[in-house]
Amino acid sequence: MAIQAEDALRITSANLNGIRSAASKGVFDWMGQHRPDVVCVQELKAQPADLTPAMRAPHGYYGFFHCAEKKGYSGVGIYSRHAPDRVVEGLGIADIDAEGRFLQLDFGKLSVVSLYLPSGSSSEERQQVKFEFMDRFLPHMDMLYQSGQEVVVCGDWNIAHREADLRNWKSNQKNSGFLPEERAWLSRLFDEQGWID
Repeated sequence: MAIQAEDALRITSANLNGIRSAASKGVFDWMGQHRPDVVCVQELKAQPADLTPAMRAPHGYYGFFHCAEKKGYSGVGIYSRHAPDRVVEGLGIADIDAEGRFLQLDFGKLSVVSLYLPSGSSSEERQQVKFEFMDRFLPHMDMLYQSGQEVVVCGDWNIAHREADLRNWKSNQKNSGFLPEERAWLSRLFDEQGWID
């Protein structure tokens, strides 16, 4: 069965904070009970060899993964009840792809993306990596938008866009995740490229 863009789908997304930890806390039981059509996951913190058969294909789902090269670090995945027509693992940018931050499944005219934007909260160096990712990813988002596909991008963006998106926004204005440059970048996605949050 092919998924078309006009089909009513249940798509969900979750930061797992480690797929092995999430498995022990019942994430796959939840999937089996609720049966979403597509589940995008971030922060796998696992290598392909770490994934058990139950993690690869729980409850009849197809599982696709883009793991980080560094053990116990980042990584994204997508579970789908339907086989995709195409899988795109990574952006073709070596340093970004080494961190396992982008995975796209195409189902006919529908593309579903699992994204894990870097966090900059651990150091100035990581904030710079985040800014560089954002600069290089913005044209890719425009390409996706202009592709003629219906596109759903799920993920952990590590940015709050508006004051209403963050409980303590006043005290976070100088913190990674709510910096003016980060918020302006999201505004470009929404106001200039046409994405909808």
